[in-house]
Amino acid sequence: MTDVFSSYRLGRLELSNRLVMAPMTRSRAQSDGTPGASAALYYGQRASIGLIISEGTQPSDDGQGYLTTPGIYTPAHVAGWRKVADAVHARGSDLFIQLMHVGRMSHPDNTPHHRQALAPSPLAPGTPMFTAKGMLDIPVPRAMTQADIDQTIADFRQAARSAIEAGADGVEIHGANAYLIHQFLAPSANARTDRYGGSIENRARFAIEVAAAVADEIGADRTGIRLSPGMAMWGIDEGPDSADLYRYLVAELDSLGLAYLHITHSVPDDLLRDLRASWHQTFILNRPGRARDTIGSDVASGLADLESYGVMPLANPDFVERLRADAPLNEGDRASFFGGSDAGYVDYPSMGNAA
Repeated sequence: MTDVFSSYRLGRLELSNRLVMAPMTRSRAQSDGTPGASAALYYGQRASIGLIISEGTQPSDDGQGYLTTPGIYTPAHVAGWRKVADAVHARGSDLFIQLMHVGRMSHPDNTPHHRQALAPSPLAPGTPMFTAKGMLDIPVPRAMTQADIDQTIADFRQAARSAIEAGADGVEIHGANAYLIHQFLAPSANARTDRYGGSIENRARFAIEVAAAVADEIGADRTGIRLSPGMAMWGIDEGPDSADLYRYLVAELDSLGLAYLHITHSVPDDLLRDLRASWHQTFILNRPGRARDTIGSDVASGLADLESYGVMPLANPDFVERLRADAPLNEGDRASFFGGSDAGYVDYPSMGNAA
C-alpha cells in the first residue's frame, strides 16, 4: 500500500513525499507586487513538504484583485521570487508558482492601473471586497474583447516564462474558486454568444487555450492546473451540465500532457472517479476540512497520487515531521491569514521550539 511519505516522480522532479502545500493567499507582498521581505523565510520553513504551490500570483496588472498580492511579470517580481525558489530548493523541496487572474473578482482601488476589471461578460459577482477604504461592492466588469482574450493568454504565457526565470520548477494555472478561468466555465458569469460562450466546448475553450499556451512556453511537464468542480460561491453557478463540462474539459487538458491536475472542493464521488480515470498524469486531490485521521487515505486507495493541504502546513512549518511523529498540530490563527506583519506568518513554532 502506498503511503504519503513515499517519494514520487512528478515530471522531471523527484518529490521526497506525496504531500503538497496548497496555494493560499497571504496578502503580504510589497505595493509593487514583489514578494514581501519574509516570503522566502515563510516558504523555506515549510519546504520539508514534497511540493509547494505558491499563493495566487497575478500575471498582469489586470489579473490583480486583492491588496498586496504578488505578481510575476516584472524584473522586480522575478528577483523576489528567485529568493523564494532558492529558499525552497535549499530545504530539498520544489516550487510551482500559481498563476491567478481574478477576472471580475477585483476592485479598481486594488489594482495598479485602477481600471475596470476584465471578465467574460459584464456581470458583477454580487459580493463586496476588502479595499484600503474598507469593504466595497465589486463593480460590474468589462466584457473581454477577442483582443483582451488574446492579450490575457499572452500574459499567462509570459508569466509562466518569468516564473521559470525566477527559479520555479513549474506553474499551476488557477482555474478554480470563481476566478477568471472559472468564470468562463460558469453561465452565471459567462453570457457570451461567441466561440467562448454557450456550449460546453465553447465555455471550456479559454481554459484549454491558456493551458496550451503555457505548456508550449515552458513545457507540459512543468504545467499544472487547478479546478474546483461544483464550487458555488461569489455568484458562480456552473449550471446543470457542470459534470459533463468537467468531463469534457479534463479529457481535453489530459491530451496536452500536463504535469498534474489539482482538484479541490467537494466533488461528487462519481464525478471524481470519472475525472481520475480520464487523467493519465499526476492527480492531486485537496479536500477542504479533511480530518487529520484521513490524511493519506486517498493516496493509499489510489484515488490520488498526491494530497494537498492548506491551513495545516500554514500553521505547522514542520507539517511532515509532525505527521511522522504523530505529534499535535498547531491551530491556524485566522485573524492573521491575510495581510499584516510576520506574526501569524513566519512565527508558528515547530516541535523543536514550541513554547
